Amino acid sequence: MLNFDFYNPTQIVFGKDRIADLAKLVPAEARVLILVGGASAEKTGTLAEVRQALGTRQHETFSGIEPNPGFDTSMQAVQKVREGGFDFLLAVGGGSVIDAAKFIAAAVPFEGDAWDILLQGGRNIKAALPFGAVLTLPATGSEMNNGSVITRRDIGAKLPFRSRLLFPQFSVLDPTKTYTLPPQQLANGVVDAFVHTVEQYLTYPVNAPLQDRFAESLLQTLVDIGPRLLAAPEPDYDDRASLMWAATLALNGLIGAGVPQDWATHMMGHELTALHNIDHARTLAIVLPAMLNERRVQKRAKLLQYGERVWGIRSGNDEERITAAIDQTRDFFERMGIPTRLGAYGLGTEAIDAVIRQLEAHGMTQLGEHRDVTPAVSRRVLEAAL
Repeated sequence: MLNFDFYNPTQIVFGKDRIADLAKLVPAEARVLILVGGASAEKTGTLAEVRQALGTRQHETFSGIEPNPGFDTSMQAVQKVREGGFDFLLAVGGGSVIDAAKFIAAAVPFEGDAWDILLQGGRNIKAALPFGAVLTLPATGSEMNNGSVITRRDIGAKLPFRSRLLFPQFSVLDPTKTYTLPPQQLANGVVDAFVHTVEQYLTYPVNAPLQDRFAESLLQTLVDIGPRLLAAPEPDYDDRASLMWAATLALNGLIGAGVPQDWATHMMGHELTALHNIDHARTLAIVLPAMLNERRVQKRAKLLQYGERVWGIRSGNDEERITAAIDQTRDFFERMGIPTRLGAYGLGTEAIDAVIRQLEAHGMTQLGEHRDVTPAVSRRVLEAAL
């Protein structure tokens, strides 16, 4: 096991009817700006519950935070915070709204051009507003980590950043808030959580059996509940609860402590989203199977372990078992209704050059746990994903 630091101060408030707990979670004297995406929080009644729980606290709502939250939209919220004197942010939505909240929290007190936060990966963040979250779309794990990704559409950039100052103070996780989600968003959430887990697990062995078993349990749970979530005629509370908690645990830092991590699939996926506005989870499903096959030598030991423990693959020689594990992964994504080929999204070989240019422009030229995913390797992965 590798040396590590683990720190996570976020309080999780989990279960039915927990939005009412905002009455004691948000400071009594706080001036609150509620951040939301589209109209769904209003239509489903979630926003009304939030406002009721805030009681007499001064609060206003900023809406319009888009999927893959935009820099320009977030800066509009920054201006509203500064002009209105708000001192607490409350994100109500999925990972995009929470990611935006993290950027806004850092940008409000930031001196200088806030784009530098992204360019520096958050290393220049010195202060941030406090914020909490009410999760309505389980997928990204942003509700219990200190990372965020912001998109700047005018230049086709989607950049990650993080800071110890950007953990939510609390996150309310009520599985019933997922009941109105369409199948596509449920599928995206399952695949997003699955790939987050894989990025921290499918690397190389460092004798960390606790982290391995924990990651494998998350993967097995997602494989079990994923198809049921899509097939269920009515929402099942237990499966929705499992998805919500699995997505949180997949990226709260615990399974990644003391083990090597990859994230090459994510970096390539970010560029596909920035260039073509494909859902984040779907870009991951495009890249991951091809990435695993390209790097099957470097990941050999863990791919064999993954195949046996997650998919029950025990017959055949090593190469056949590795191929079967990768095939099972692709099949799982397809069964979730998520295509795994660029062609399914109307993209061909002409799209590859643009992705490679973006990776180079953003310094993503030595990716992966061994720092050996060069632009040439990335090109081969994308070609294999056509």
